Amino acid sequence: MTQTKRRSTLRGAFCLTVALAFLLTGLAASGSVRGEALAAGEETDAEPEDMYVENEWNFVDGSMDISEGIPEDAAGRLGEIRDAGRLTVATEPYFAPQEFIDPALTGQEKYVGADMELAKRIAERMGVELEIVPLDFSDVLPMFAEGKYDLAISGLAYTPGRAGMVELSKGYHFSDSEVINGLVIREEDKERIRGTQDLADKNLVVQSNSLQEALMVQNITAYRQFLRVSSIQEVYDALSEGRADAATVDFENAGVYLSSHPDCGLYLVPGTGFQMEEQFEGDRIACKKDELQLMYFVNGVIDEVLAEGLYEKWFDEYSAYASRLGVE
Repeated sequence: MTQTKRRSTLRGAFCLTVALAFLLTGLAASGSVRGEALAAGEETDAEPEDMYVENEWNFVDGSMDISEGIPEDAAGRLGEIRDAGRLTVATEPYFAPQEFIDPALTGQEKYVGADMELAKRIAERMGVELEIVPLDFSDVLPMFAEGKYDLAISGLAYTPGRAGMVELSKGYHFSDSEVINGLVIREEDKERIRGTQDLADKNLVVQSNSLQEALMVQNITAYRQFLRVSSIQEVYDALSEGRADAATVDFENAGVYLSSHPDCGLYLVPGTGFQMEEQFEGDRIACKKDELQLMYFVNGVIDEVLAEGLYEKWFDEYSAYASRLGVE
């Protein structure tokens, strides 16, 4: 990985059991044969599109020159985007500061956040219009198996299972902290719950099919009940309403939520962070499997945004924006 920016949690493991299993064992999918040949400097008779390769973890970390927009000879989905004059981006708009809704705005303008700025930059560099498509998080990636949308930008995680199902970009947002996931509880329980050792008789809640779910399964083995819900807002609601006692959350998202809701009564438990291996760090963009040329263009935009320090600027600005709005 060439980025030295923030390493952040990646929301969500793919909604298949194999994805969670691969994540828990830390297995990585092997690199493509053509990628290995290229790395070894072997001569090939490959067609030009075969120059677009995945790395040993099966995410795409190569880039193309985007200065002239979509190349005239673009093939596959990238060529289709150019011909249609439109880029469709799927997201779950409930994960501030990356993506959320400003209720004072309407239409496409109401979808705001650092990821939405990144989506705008990609469409701008392509020279096409942008359409944001809001979805439930559990529907974001499955839609790409049938190629319904062009990109998914939704604070997504790398997992080997997911990398086998969709193409994933290089990382574009990395947290300052080595520990980026951990426990949140009700503030009134902070003397009774000081760590995972205090959860044997407690009810847990987590967003279903998320990276946090996988980390909770891996790190917490003794509990009373394990509740899975469909959104991060439901996680916070379950804690506030007493239906659960503890949750595993993304610390950055939780920090924005607590800042936006100072009276929510929730508390981040210090010293309970769960560490991840390097390949699982960083937010990534997804597209349909084998659309490597499209992902090379996306990576070119990511390179530009990181070189200009734009993503972290957007992230900080929208963190303050979300806190002012008190977003749900």
